[in-house]
Amino acid sequence: MNRQTTKHFFEFGRFRLDPTERVLSTDGRPVPLTLKAFETLLALVENSGHVLEKDELLKRVWPSTFVEEGTLAQNIATLRKALGEGPDQRSYIETVPRRGYRFSAAVERVEAATAPEAPRPSVRRRVMAGVAAGAVLLLAGWIARERIWPSGGPARGKTMLAVLPFVNLSGDSGEDYFSNGLTEEMIAQLGALEPARLGVIARMSAMQYKDTKKDARQIGRELGVDYILEGSVRRDGERVRITAQLVQVEDQTHLWARNYDRSLRDILSLQSDVAGAIAQEIALRLTPESSARLAAASPLDAQAYELYLKGRYAWNKRTEGGFLKAIDYFNEAIARDPNYAKGHAGLADAYALLGSLPNAAIARPEAMRRAKASALRAIQLDDSLAEAHTSLAFVLAQYEWDWPGSEREFRRALQLNPNYATAHQWYGMWFMAHERFDEALEEERLAHEADPLSTIIETDTCQFLDYAERYDEAIRHAQRALETDPGFPLAHLYLAEAYAGKQNFAAALAELDGLDPKSEDTWAMSMRSWTYALAGQKDKARATLQSLLKLASRREDLAMLLAQDYAALGEKEPTFAWLEKAYRNHEGGLALLGAAPAFRPIRSDPRFETLMRGMRLAER
Repeated sequence: MNRQTTKHFFEFGRFRLDPTERVLSTDGRPVPLTLKAFETLLALVENSGHVLEKDELLKRVWPSTFVEEGTLAQNIATLRKALGEGPDQRSYIETVPRRGYRFSAAVERVEAATAPEAPRPSVRRRVMAGVAAGAVLLLAGWIARERIWPSGGPARGKTMLAVLPFVNLSGDSGEDYFSNGLTEEMIAQLGALEPARLGVIARMSAMQYKDTKKDARQIGRELGVDYILEGSVRRDGERVRITAQLVQVEDQTHLWARNYDRSLRDILSLQSDVAGAIAQEIALRLTPESSARLAAASPLDAQAYELYLKGRYAWNKRTEGGFLKAIDYFNEAIARDPNYAKGHAGLADAYALLGSLPNAAIARPEAMRRAKASALRAIQLDDSLAEAHTSLAFVLAQYEWDWPGSEREFRRALQLNPNYATAHQWYGMWFMAHERFDEALEEERLAHEADPLSTIIETDTCQFLDYAERYDEAIRHAQRALETDPGFPLAHLYLAEAYAGKQNFAAALAELDGLDPKSEDTWAMSMRSWTYALAGQKDKARATLQSLLKLASRREDLAMLLAQDYAALGEKEPTFAWLEKAYRNHEGGLALLGAAPAFRPIRSDPRFETLMRGMRLAER
């Protein structure tokens, strides 16, 4: 026998307030409110017609927490805006000078045994409540309640949060690896909480605010976030002291602050505590899986964890030396704890990117073999690591040409963490390899949403737009990348490619001439030869090509570049000879053979289709 339960609602004006589900709605649509703003409104509505003293409101909404009166005033201002009140009209909330606030509108309490037939029905919520159990009803209420958008911005389905770099208070810059590592770990921990509802800005964008003097509102506007987590860390041997505080961007309210003092081996439980507290503060209704993951944080080998952080610090430099140093640190961490899944995932990341560098210290075949083995071991130990699935997907696509297997791993990574910018970025490459331009650009858009200040993501978008022959858009993206990092070579190269695509060869060559002429930048040399050839200056093209050929006599990784240049010169035989060499070496650039504009003149040659089939890519 089903037991009926009584629920009540408050109605005033065109609004309905549901105290059980914590939802304020109007005409069946939820009104975006933070949890603290909702609780302030509920207190006022429950006491409508009566003055609520400021102290009473502060104690009710922020129990056991010291909050200044200014925070309450900001909350009231937020509510007045949400209720549609103008600056000279207070039709709902009245200020009582030197005392508090009174809810002055007429309020009707509505009670019903089941969800009532509201005069202003919310169709989606009522349908879900009618066909599902109570858990689904709670989820529907949560979805409605937690749609939090930046002031004046478009409606979004996610609450967005940025974790600013934790300040290193040790006084020793050599400890930066620890504060940076803690920042990255908190980003990962928060990003895994409830990815469908909470988006967390990726590390690369967040780290650009290290030592910033900008305030929360400016950072929030630049990153498009609703909340900012900021804090500091101090190491003292095996003890770690962390201070963290959560700031609401819209009004710069400090919603929550806490100090933690733990042993280094308990760092995971500390991170889980912070994540759980933030989830509670912004009213995320965690799934059982998320709750279990937070509760399952177990002690770590402190030295293994510290070595892992040093490895990530080196890896994030994104240089050959950094990758090699990272590999050493990750291997040391694994030596202390062979079952440390994150250590194996770090190794996979390091080997995968090292194997993608030209002329690297570890040959591409060996680096990719080690990357795959490390990724598989990490997944075997912990299948929930999106980074490990992403590195495995990268190797399967870029080296083994196992496209179905690669797509499965990308999908698994994004199922685990839809906010993982690198997974979106590399999945975009997967779509580009299949000449699915719109889907590739959509993945880059999602990567940019998660990591809005990433130069490489902006540059990859430029490359994809070049391939789609959308040159004006490509130019805009390249210029934005160069605003962030004026010296970023790839952005200059793809900008030159866009100019060449528009047949503005003078602008393309000027862009290339701006690069360091003394460096042996093989991509720039190849692009210069290619541009000269397209411009009809074939003597200059061949002269530049000769310089590249001299380097190729002692290097194995230039076949794709040489093939591109010979294709521009219209010389098919050397073009296919170099493509065959690139195929034997499994060069990374070969995966985009079908999409690259440089090779469109030879697509009708049967040898082109043979290469595409050899890579298991059917020609479109």
